[in-house]
Amino acid sequence: MSASTNTTQRQHGTAHGRLTVLQGAALYVGAVLGTGVIALPALAAKVAGPASLLAWLALVLLSAPLAATFAALGARYPDAGGVATYARQAFGPRASAIVGWCFYFAVPAGTPAAAIFAGAYVAAALGGGEHTVFLTSAALLAIVTLANSLGVTISGKMQVVLSTLLVALLLTAVAASAPHAHAGYLHPFAPHGWLAVVPAAALLVWSFAGWEAITHLAGEFKRPARDLPLASAIAVVVVGALYLAVALASVLVLGPAAGDSAAPLAELLVLGIGGNVRVLAAAAALLLTLGTMNAYFAGAAKLGAALGRDGALPGWLAAGSLAGDVPRRSLAVVSGLSALSMCAVAFAGVGPKPLVLMTTGSFVTVYAIGCAAALRLLPRGTAAHRCAQCSLVCVVALCLATGWFLLWPLCMSGCALLYLRLGRRRANRTAIRCDVP
Repeated sequence: MSASTNTTQRQHGTAHGRLTVLQGAALYVGAVLGTGVIALPALAAKVAGPASLLAWLALVLLSAPLAATFAALGARYPDAGGVATYARQAFGPRASAIVGWCFYFAVPAGTPAAAIFAGAYVAAALGGGEHTVFLTSAALLAIVTLANSLGVTISGKMQVVLSTLLVALLLTAVAASAPHAHAGYLHPFAPHGWLAVVPAAALLVWSFAGWEAITHLAGEFKRPARDLPLASAIAVVVVGALYLAVALASVLVLGPAAGDSAAPLAELLVLGIGGNVRVLAAAAALLLTLGTMNAYFAGAAKLGAALGRDGALPGWLAAGSLAGDVPRRSLAVVSGLSALSMCAVAFAGVGPKPLVLMTTGSFVTVYAIGCAAALRLLPRGTAAHRCAQCSLVCVVALCLATGWFLLWPLCMSGCALLYLRLGRRRANRTAIRCDVP
């Protein structure tokens, strides 16, 4: 390819990056396989007993069409805007701005919450109370900011290492504890009734969020049309298998005590290889959280640059929106807002729960608009279009379960529309001044 051709591609945003399938799959795994794997198997078992395994299986199966929907959109429209770009193509700039604001400003709320969660595990292992919690959180924030400031290729390589360690840790926990499994723990299978599977599934829904995060990096893949769906498919299999394996081991090894465990994953490791349960839980929490934060920071930084390019955020954020470029300005905003959120939680003493609730409400909104856009953009009658139909039904149910926590994305939507309106007024005033002789 000639230099002039490459320049033309970059000017139109059609050049692609150097992200490999393996790095993309690792980013997916990091985004989806969150800290919930540490505690949620126990919470679900407490609600539904061994029947909670059905809830895990149902969500693994339901996450596949959602992942396929966003992967198909990313392959078709490989742009840093991700879901915001799909919304623009389907419904126009207003819908794009709403999606962009909901995702972009959810990350500075969600990632500090995850960091604080990991910090709590470190504090339980090493002591130090809240000082250890927030020092750990600050260190995690600094690490992911530095990694992403060096470019998505570096953060992608770091993600491969993190995901490999994480997969090894989970497989070790399952395999090492397997000799202690008892099939008798499966009886009674549904001690709280079959309907208990529904609330158990509601608890587990948040473990499967993240399939939309990597769409913002679609243009960074070497061959987006092939690599993105392949990376997504690999991640679906890996995440689904790991979730089911840990959940099954928790039920078969820990038995009725699984529902009372604060960290079933760590207890599986202790039974299998020995050691200090709190230290092992802290190690798992750090790996899970670092991977999740890295993936979301990478996606949000690219999205912010795309929103600046498209006029949905200030234009000075646009630097780095092209494939291969590093969106350092947008990254600095995400990192700075994340630090502010962390400080607010520390000074208010309210814990990370408010941040989690705001984040989940925002992501549900992004999913809903993204799936609706997919129904308009993907060819009818194709497997991808059928996946979008299935996904939209599931997301609507998820919206109903979210309830009043949708107020935060509603507020963000209002702010996005107001920003667009003010931007148009500024543009009109500028045009009038230019026309005056």
